[in-house]
Amino acid sequence: MTATSFLSTANTFTHLTSLTPTSSSSSFCLKKHNVTQHLVCKASSSSVEHVTLSKRSFAMSISSVVLLSLAGRVNATPLEAEDDLELLEKVKQDRKKRLERQSIINSSVKEKGYLQEVVYKLSEVGQAIEKDDFNAASSVLGSDWISKANSAFGKLTESAEEKAEADAFNASISELKSSVSNKDVELAKLAFVSSAVAFEKWTTLTGLNGQLKGL
Repeated sequence: MTATSFLSTANTFTHLTSLTPTSSSSSFCLKKHNVTQHLVCKASSSSVEHVTLSKRSFAMSISSVVLLSLAGRVNATPLEAEDDLELLEKVKQDRKKRLERQSIINSSVKEKGYLQEVVYKLSEVGQAIEKDDFNAASSVLGSDWISKANSAFGKLTESAEEKAEADAFNASISELKSSVSNKDVELAKLAFVSSAVAFEKWTTLTGLNGQLKGL
């Protein structure tokens, strides 16, 4: 090996092994002015700082989400409590109305007697129509049980739906009287069914269906 070659190799070895720690990073940078190595060291330092900032930002974001969630719960709690109070009050009012209604029904002995008569009279009319006995059917329809039924309707009907069924009953009874007077069996049967259905619906709405026999 020539002296020139040996010196060249020795200089290269010295250049590669001359490393000292830098103050800005735990990495080692070459003392010689090597541009590529300098950029690598700088990039490493920037990456460490970026990761540190990213972790800090992430932690702050999580904290913000938690605080917003807790704030939402605090704001929602009064509204939920208010809704619960309104629901409870509605339940109490509904119960009070049911008790008052039941008290009126229990004390309406005469009216319940009128309504029980409706059940019996409708049964008699239905049997007469089945036998084509229009005279018997007309005789039953001519008595005062219908006016007594309307007296009971007037005292015990409260809601619009109950009134609608009471009106439907009276309309069907009128058709029943007319068809019986004309001795029209088919129309009489239809009117009879409509009367019975309307009366049963009214008693169900008012809670009287369980207190009348034959329904």
